[in-house]
Amino acid sequence: MELTCSDSVRLLNGSSLCSGRLEVKSNQSWSSVCEADFDQQDAEVVCRELGCGPPSVLQGALYGEVEGPVWSKEFQCGGHESALLDCRSSGSARNSCSPGKAVGLTCSEPVRLVGQASRCAGMLEVKVGKWRRIDYFDWDLKEAHVVCEHLGCGSAFSIQWKNEPSEISVLKIEPDCVHSGSALRECAKSSSSSLTLNVTCKDLLVQPIISVSFMNGVSMAQQQGLQVSRGSNFTMSCSIQPQYPGGSFQLTFTSSNTVYNYTQPAVNHSAHFLFPAAEPAHQGNYSCIYHVYVFYHELSSESPLLSVTVSGKLKQRLLGLCSGQR
Repeated sequence: MELTCSDSVRLLNGSSLCSGRLEVKSNQSWSSVCEADFDQQDAEVVCRELGCGPPSVLQGALYGEVEGPVWSKEFQCGGHESALLDCRSSGSARNSCSPGKAVGLTCSEPVRLVGQASRCAGMLEVKVGKWRRIDYFDWDLKEAHVVCEHLGCGSAFSIQWKNEPSEISVLKIEPDCVHSGSALRECAKSSSSSLTLNVTCKDLLVQPIISVSFMNGVSMAQQQGLQVSRGSNFTMSCSIQPQYPGGSFQLTFTSSNTVYNYTQPAVNHSAHFLFPAAEPAHQGNYSCIYHVYVFYHELSSESPLLSVTVSGKLKQRLLGLCSGQR
């Protein structure tokens, strides 16, 4: 197994090489670091130096109290440095850490899916020194689920193999090691293969966009709240970044005591719902839900809510749409 090692920083007592209590080496001696002398930008440098992903948790005493001497300088990293000891630092009179104040750091595992519009679908790569593809060998949905969960992409519903033109350098990751709780890169062994692994997670759809346009042609992008003049013509538009052909948009409108749903097919990855005259009955929260079938599964993704209020004094009419079916 190849690892990115550092002779100047290490993380101890964690569950993987990318988590633990931080220690820094100077003059052949390892020292702990106090929280007051360390911040998020410093953490980014440490995670990069160790070959891990970005920092996910920075918390004192998460991996035990200080053991041995305490680092006597405050780090002042810009976040772009390749090693912690390359950062500027200032003197500190500190020679001990209060209980619970030793830096504990968890870096994310360097895992990604690439080659698709969504970060939740694509070719699986793990960084061990450099980013490398994964051998398709013996993987199924159980192992892919671990990847999707790690990426915050829900569960897995599809794995596929890609036939490379010839054998290439890959990483082989045994399923048993994946289920042992070890980090993927700690399970990785160098190998060669012509079959590489693609994973699709259920949360692969990007979020739709909801916007409003008016009869005068002015379009208003998504906002926390929007005021519409009573009696005016307005259109709710749903759109999504192109990922898959087809699908449909569901416009959901919720007021204090009722819910309406309108559906239209997606045309050029968008749909438009016309309201011919704004009335108080149109006040409430709107959202767009995109539905599409991918790999024989129906997937959906919802936009943020858009709140609409109606101003003015006209006789109230019934809620209506000129296009779209309820």
